[in-house]
Amino acid sequence: MTKTKIVATLGPASGSEAALARLLAEGVSVFRLNFSHGTLSEHAVVLERLRRAQQEHWRSVAVMGDLCGPKIRLGRIEPEGDLLEVADEVLIVKELEEGSAHRFGITYDRLIDDVEVGQRIFMDDGGRLLEVVGKQGDSLRCRVLVGGALYSHKGVNLPDTEVSAPAVTGYDWECVRWAMEHKLDYLAMSFVRRAEDIGQLQTYLDMAGSHIKVVAKVEKPQAVEGLEGIVAASDAVLVARGDLGVEMDLAEVPLVQKRITGMGRRLGKPVIVATQMLQSMMASPTPTRAEANDVANAIMDFADAVMLSGETAVGAYPVRSVQTMRHIAEVTEGYLDTVDLVRPRMDIGRELVLTAAIARSVAQIIDEVGAKLVAVWSQSGSTARLLSKARVDVPVLALSSDETTCRQMALDYGILPYHHPVPEDAVDFVELVEALVVKLGLADVGDQIVLIAGRPLGAVGTTNTVLVHTVSQSG
Repeated sequence: MTKTKIVATLGPASGSEAALARLLAEGVSVFRLNFSHGTLSEHAVVLERLRRAQQEHWRSVAVMGDLCGPKIRLGRIEPEGDLLEVADEVLIVKELEEGSAHRFGITYDRLIDDVEVGQRIFMDDGGRLLEVVGKQGDSLRCRVLVGGALYSHKGVNLPDTEVSAPAVTGYDWECVRWAMEHKLDYLAMSFVRRAEDIGQLQTYLDMAGSHIKVVAKVEKPQAVEGLEGIVAASDAVLVARGDLGVEMDLAEVPLVQKRITGMGRRLGKPVIVATQMLQSMMASPTPTRAEANDVANAIMDFADAVMLSGETAVGAYPVRSVQTMRHIAEVTEGYLDTVDLVRPRMDIGRELVLTAAIARSVAQIIDEVGAKLVAVWSQSGSTARLLSKARVDVPVLALSSDETTCRQMALDYGILPYHHPVPEDAVDFVELVEALVVKLGLADVGDQIVLIAGRPLGAVGTTNTVLVHTVSQSG
């Protein structure tokens, strides 16, 4: 199996039942619904198709909704593609719905108040650059520093500006309620600036009785400044290199990625690396050498998952993109399995200290006895996640009677979630695991496997037993 998890964004290229079935068969573990595109009713149709397709597979998969956040965009430009020349002056006018390349509006109504003279305004993923040279009433006067064609609704970044927009917009709250109603597994929060942003959404979900986990998208310089608090507060982290690469020095983005993956490993949080991983496969059946290196390096940085965006949403080769990413992951993981990895102590809460110690010890047991697999009863997913962070060299079959837990474990590196009722006792657990690993082709009769559980089985926070066992039945 591929231990690195693949996140695939759904869209017109991948929303049919046939396409979803192919993506599942090729090993996608997490499906992303991007609320910045499409309507909630359209997402509901795709989600229903996905759940029908998933019934044909034994693997649990997760669904992640991606909130828009306070994303700022250009208004309508007429004519489309009109050119801005260097040193041209342009006006950004408040509440102007349709304008030209030299006089246009922006979707953010507090722009005039927030932006100061001398600050920069990037447009279209940083491809166009303005400098604010003056304010006059309800408009900003700007000078073009980097020109080019301008198109409607392109993204706008304000790297020098402290944006006062709320972290969760009105439309975001509508999407949150939809996500709860449709029982999504994760919600990715865009443009996180501080740990309190994460807490606001988590409190809302908790009060509503929802078990959705919150993913912090790191894409603002302010988030990088408060990184430790954000990672600690979140359930998972997404390195959103697109906006991050516009809002800060591009040369620093790889270093930020390494900081986040390292911090996620230390704090026991899954990390997704995203944006332009196989960008050329939007139109080409093969990636560039640089892209292959990028995916491999993210895995060697200890990312839990790598994400495809436009490649699977609107690209010409959605299935081939997944196949390519899986192949790169398999080759990279094969190399990592030959490396004597350092498994540092994790900085986690006192209630999980024993479980974390067991996870690290199991990794060493596997190294020394040559076990083929780890099987764990992980009712809440905590033990499985810590085994994932210990980077054991073999697959981890993680069983739980909680369907939500199984789906959420689909994001964790190396974890094979399996939903099953709680066994009667430890003997039943061993017999269940023996039958499963042989049936699934994960081990053969005579192979050694490691089993982890607690007493009583199915209770949260009781993991205290490790057993090295030789498979003796044929399933």
